[in-house]
Amino acid sequence: MIKLCGIVFRFHSLFAVVMLLSLLTGYLVEAATLFTIVLIHELGHVMAAKAFGWKVKEVRLLPFGGVAEMDSQGKNRVSEELAVSIAGPLQNVVMIVFAWGMRHFGVWGEQWSMFFIESNRLIILFNLLPILPLDGGKIVQSVISLWAGYYRTLAVCLKASMALSCAMILVALLPLRTSGVQLNLAVVGCFLAYTNWCDLKNVHYVFLRFLFHRELHLAKNGKTGMRARPLAVTPEKKLQQLVRSIHRPCYHFFYVVETTGELQGILTENRVLHKYLTEFRPDSAVSELFR
Repeated sequence: MIKLCGIVFRFHSLFAVVMLLSLLTGYLVEAATLFTIVLIHELGHVMAAKAFGWKVKEVRLLPFGGVAEMDSQGKNRVSEELAVSIAGPLQNVVMIVFAWGMRHFGVWGEQWSMFFIESNRLIILFNLLPILPLDGGKIVQSVISLWAGYYRTLAVCLKASMALSCAMILVALLPLRTSGVQLNLAVVGCFLAYTNWCDLKNVHYVFLRFLFHRELHLAKNGKTGMRARPLAVTPEKKLQQLVRSIHRPCYHFFYVVETTGELQGILTENRVLHKYLTEFRPDSAVSELFR
């Protein structure tokens, strides 16, 4: 573990094994180059996050890539999230242009330049897969959160990521009888599947943390910069159903309407969140808020 500028850089235990195997097989320079490319990729995320004032928890460097852990809890703007997610692959594009220039001016040889360019290209393609916690998965999640409730966004994206991770494992195992298992792909698929399975089990707590931060944000800043979104609900609706319908970019007014069409009253999001988080009675009916 290394700490630089307040950010923890943590190396996976298998990283040392991979580097040792690279040394023994004569591929240490190539392995070190891939590590440097991954590190620069993750630093792109870190620099973008710092520019927006985000708190960066740590950068975990794995044998097959890296993950920058941000303390966001869904409280940041979608535009910021998209910029931070794209900042990593953008560093790879810059490195490809740099390698092309070095080859063009004869500083690097053809073989080394192509290795460097191809490595960056593969890292871009891999990271843009629509699987969490890869950049592509984060981009898809941010975009979906513009139109869907945040709880549904979290659950759907994690389930989809689980399915795609399992599909990756299946693809890795398909050539078992012919050319053999694609071990690297299988290991990555297992890691992604396990990560999403764990996150899916904890999705309720992630959503609760989002609600706490949202209530604090509304209490401090009001609904500034958020567009109003009215939602019609019946008095029998559960409080949990209301909070799960919250869209990140919107401030909600809940119009409580009887089955006869009569308006019983209007609830602000602040009131709904306060009731839900202070008393935590998710099965309470909306009508109880008018007593």
